[in-house]
Amino acid sequence: MESKIQTQPVKLSKEDFESDQMVKWCPGCGDHAILRSVEAVFPVVGEKLNLNKEDFVVVSGIGCSSRFPYYMNTYGIHGIHGRAAALATGIKVANPKLNVWMISGDGDSMAIGGNHFIHVARRNVDITYLMFNNRIYGLTKGQYSPTTFKGQKTKTSPQGVFEQPFNPGELVIGSRGKFFARVVDTNPKLMQKVFIEAAMYRGASIVEILANCVIFNNKIHGDITGRDTKADNQLILEAGKPMIFGKENNKGIVLDGTRLKVVTIGEDGVTEDDILVHDPTTEDAGIHMMLASMMTPEFPVALGVIRATPFQTLNDAVWESVEHEKEVSPYKNVDDLLNSGNTWEID
Repeated sequence: MESKIQTQPVKLSKEDFESDQMVKWCPGCGDHAILRSVEAVFPVVGEKLNLNKEDFVVVSGIGCSSRFPYYMNTYGIHGIHGRAAALATGIKVANPKLNVWMISGDGDSMAIGGNHFIHVARRNVDITYLMFNNRIYGLTKGQYSPTTFKGQKTKTSPQGVFEQPFNPGELVIGSRGKFFARVVDTNPKLMQKVFIEAAMYRGASIVEILANCVIFNNKIHGDITGRDTKADNQLILEAGKPMIFGKENNKGIVLDGTRLKVVTIGEDGVTEDDILVHDPTTEDAGIHMMLASMMTPEFPVALGVIRATPFQTLNDAVWESVEHEKEVSPYKNVDDLLNSGNTWEID
C-alpha cells in the first residue's frame, strides 16, 4: 500500500556535515580550507536539489586528500588507490538519486587512477569529482607525481623530474569531458561558488583544486596565490563576462588567429569590446582547451568554471536502456526466463 505521508527534506546546516573525527592533516595544509568549503556547500546543494543528509555519499581513493570521507558526516567509502572513480560510478548508476562526491589527489587520479580518470570524464558519470593537486605525493612523503613540474627535485627525482607533467584540464577535455573547473585553496568564496555549480551540473563535474602541501611542496602555487602576484596571475572566469584580469583590471585575453594572447586595454587601440567573452556552455572545446592550458609565465591561470556543456549522463543512459528492455523483452520476471525455450519435466 502506497504511503500517503508526505515528507520534505530537513533543512540542513554546515554543522550537520561536520564529523567528530580528528582531522589529521598537517597545520597549514590546503586540505583544511577545502574541507570547510565542502561542509558549507553541502547544505546549499541539499536545499537546491531537495536532498536529505542520507542522500550524500563521499568516495575516495588513497592519499592525504582521500581521508575526506572520515571528516564528513555522511555515508562514505575509503577505497583503494586509483579506484575511487569505479566505486563512485557503481554507486551512482545503481542508485541515481544519491549525490555522489569523489575526492582524489593528483597522484591517485593521474597515476594509478589515470585510466579511470579519463573514462569517468568520457562517460559523463553524474558525480562531482574534486581533485586536490599539490603536485607531489604527500602521504608517502615527497615523491614526484604526474603533475610535478619538469626539472623539480624531489626524493625520487634528485636530478630533477625528466618528464612533462600532466595538465588535468587538458586530460578532461581531451577525454571528451563536458565539465571542468579550476580553483585555488586560498579562495574559499570561489571554491564554494564553483563547488555548487559543479554539484548542480548533470554529469561528471571535475574540479581541479590547486592545493598547498606545506611539508613536501610548500608554496608550489605561490606565484598564483601570492598576495602580491595573484592579481596578475589569476584569470577568474565568469559566464557572459569578458576575460579581464590584472592589478589595474586592465589586462585581457583576445583570440589572435588560432591562439590566445594577453593584451592591455588602452594600448595599441585595444578596448574592452575586443576582449573574449567567456562561454562555458559551447560544445566547441577549442577555447576551453586553450584556457585550461594557460599554465606558462606569459599567461594567467584560468580559474572558475572553464567548461560546462550539457550532455547525457551515463546513469541516465543505463536506466533508459533498462526501461527499454522491460518494454520489449518477452521476459517479465525470472519465472518467464526459466520457462522459456526448450523445457522438459522429469518424472
